[in-house]
Amino acid sequence: MKKRFLAAGASVAAAAMVLTACTPPGGGNDEQSSENQTLTVGWNEAFRSMNTLTANGNAAANSILTYLMNDNFKYYDDNLELQDGTLGSVEKVSDDPLKVKYTFSDTAKWSDGTPVDAADLALTWAGQSTHFNTVEANNNDDGTVKENDEKTVYFDSSNVGSQLIKDFPEISEDGKEITLTYSKPFADWEMEFGLGSDGVGVPAHIVAKKALGEDDPAAGKQAILDALKNKDTAALSKISNTWNTGFDFTSMPEDPDLLVHTGPYKMTAFEEGQYVTLELDENYAGPTKPKVNTVTVRYNGDPMAMVQAIENGEVDFTQPQATADVLEAAQGLDGVKVEAGDGATYEHVDFTFDNNGPFDPAAYGGDEEKAKKVRQAFLKTVPRADIVEKIIKPLNPEAQVRDSFTQVPGAPMYDAITAGNGLKDYAEVDAEGAKKLLEEVGGEIKPVRIMYDNTNARRQQEFQLMKESAEKAGFTIEDVGDVNWGTRLGDKTYDVALFGWQSESTGITESDANFRTGAQNNYGGYSNPETDKILDEILVAPEDQQEKLVTDLESQLTEDAFGAPIFQFPELLIYNEKLKNASSTTVSPTLMWNYWEWEVN
Repeated sequence: MKKRFLAAGASVAAAAMVLTACTPPGGGNDEQSSENQTLTVGWNEAFRSMNTLTANGNAAANSILTYLMNDNFKYYDDNLELQDGTLGSVEKVSDDPLKVKYTFSDTAKWSDGTPVDAADLALTWAGQSTHFNTVEANNNDDGTVKENDEKTVYFDSSNVGSQLIKDFPEISEDGKEITLTYSKPFADWEMEFGLGSDGVGVPAHIVAKKALGEDDPAAGKQAILDALKNKDTAALSKISNTWNTGFDFTSMPEDPDLLVHTGPYKMTAFEEGQYVTLELDENYAGPTKPKVNTVTVRYNGDPMAMVQAIENGEVDFTQPQATADVLEAAQGLDGVKVEAGDGATYEHVDFTFDNNGPFDPAAYGGDEEKAKKVRQAFLKTVPRADIVEKIIKPLNPEAQVRDSFTQVPGAPMYDAITAGNGLKDYAEVDAEGAKKLLEEVGGEIKPVRIMYDNTNARRQQEFQLMKESAEKAGFTIEDVGDVNWGTRLGDKTYDVALFGWQSESTGITESDANFRTGAQNNYGGYSNPETDKILDEILVAPEDQQEKLVTDLESQLTEDAFGAPIFQFPELLIYNEKLKNASSTTVSPTLMWNYWEWEVN
C-alpha cells in the first residue's frame, strides 16, 4: 500500500464492477486529426514528481499527468471495470505457488528509444518491497525522506503485495518477460504492478545513469539487476537515493532525462505553481491515439477562481472542490456542463493511540478498557448525519453517511458489510451515552486536539459541528488545525485527524496499510494482533470468503473504536460543452481516465 493519496490519496475498496462499452486506448477514429485540438484543465495542486510510487510522489497532482505520459498494463474505466492497457499483458501462470508473468509489447519503448523491459519492473518491485532496505525508515521530522549514506539503503515506499515477492524474479533472455513468484496467495495480483498512473515505474536505465554513472542504457539496466541480485549495498544506496527524489521537480527541468516516458504525451513546459503543458510526442510508437494535441493543466487552489476561469475561457475542464457556492456559480454559466456525483475520496476521523493523549491507554495507567471507552464516547458525539445533511447534500442530494471503512456506497459488498460491522451504532449522536461512558472512566479527561486543514471551508464547518457536539458530552476540544496538516500526520501532536483518503484501485487489500500494525498509512499508531491476523487472511482470501473477512475486519475496527468514515466526497465535473467525452471515475486519475477519447470542437 502506498503511503499517501491524502484527499488526493489512498484507500477505498471494491466498487461496482460492470461491463462497459468504452473505447479502449487506440480504438478511436484515427482519421480525426489531433492537429490544433487543445484543452486546458484546471487543478488545485501543482505537479511535483514523475515517480508516483514514493511517499512524496504518490499524489493526485502527479498521477493525473503521469497517466497521460506513461502507458500501463491495466487501468480503470468510469464503471470501475479493470481494462487492459497497452504496455503489455499480465498473466497468472501458476496458482501454487502464485506466479504472475508480465510480457512487454513490441511497441513498449521509453521516449529516448530504450525498450521498456524486465529491469524497469524489477526496480519497481524492489522499490516497493522493503526487502532491500537496511533500515525501517530514513525520514526527517517533517516526513520528507533523508539522503541515504553509503551504508544505508532505503526506498521510500512499501506495498503489501510486493512484500510477498521475496525471490528475485525470473527474466527471459530478451528481457521482454518477467515472472514474479509470491510467497503466498495474493488476492489483488492482477493490479499489483503497472496499474494506471504508475505505469511500469521510473526508467531503470535513467536511474542507473544518475546513480551509477552508466550512460549505456543496456549496461545500466544490467547494473540495476546485478545490484538487486547481489544486494550490493553501496550501489543500492545510490539507486535508492535517485529513486526516492531524483525525479522530483517543481518547474521545467533542465535535464531531459527526468522527462523520459512511455506514453503518448511529453512535458514541454512547466511554470512553477502556474501551469504544465503536455504535447503529443511524435516519437511515440504505441497504439494509443489521442485526438487532442496539447493539454495544459493550470493551477489554482480556489474553487471559485476555477469557475471564473471556466467562464473566462481560460480553463475548459475542471474538478474543483465541491461547495454550494461553486455549484451555483457553475450552473449559472452559459455553454458549460456540470455533473455531480460521488468522488474518489472519502472523509473520515482517525484517533491517535500512542501519544499519551485522551485515547491512549498510557493516559490511564495502561488501562486499555478505559481508553477504549473514551474513544467510544467521542465517536458517539461525531455528528456524521448532521455533517452530510448540512454540508454534503446541498451538493449531492443522493449523498449518504458512509458506514464502511473499506467499501464505497454502492459497491457489491457494501450493504452486507455495513449490516454487520457495527458502525450503525454510531449513526446518530448520543450525547447521554457518551456522558455515561466518561463517567464510567472517571477522573479528568485530557483535552481532545483535532487536526484538520484550517484553510479548507468545508473542514472548518465539519470541525465546528464536531466541536459543538463533543462539548455537549463534556469533552474539551482544542483546535490544532494547520494548513500543513499532511506533513504532521503521525507526529503525535493531535488526538483526532480529520482528512480524506483517495482510492487508487478496487482491490480488497487496498486498505491494509491503514490498519496494520506499523504500516505506512497507520498514522495513529493503532495496533491489534487480531486485526493483523484478519488482514493476513484477506491477502490470500478466495472470492467466496472476501465479504465475510472484510466484515470481520470492520467489526474489529468498530469494536476497537478505531475512528469512523463520514462521507464520500461530492464531486463536480465542470466543463465547456465544446469538450466531448468528458468523464470521471471514482479512483485515480479521476477526470483524466479516458483522455484518448477527448475531442474539442
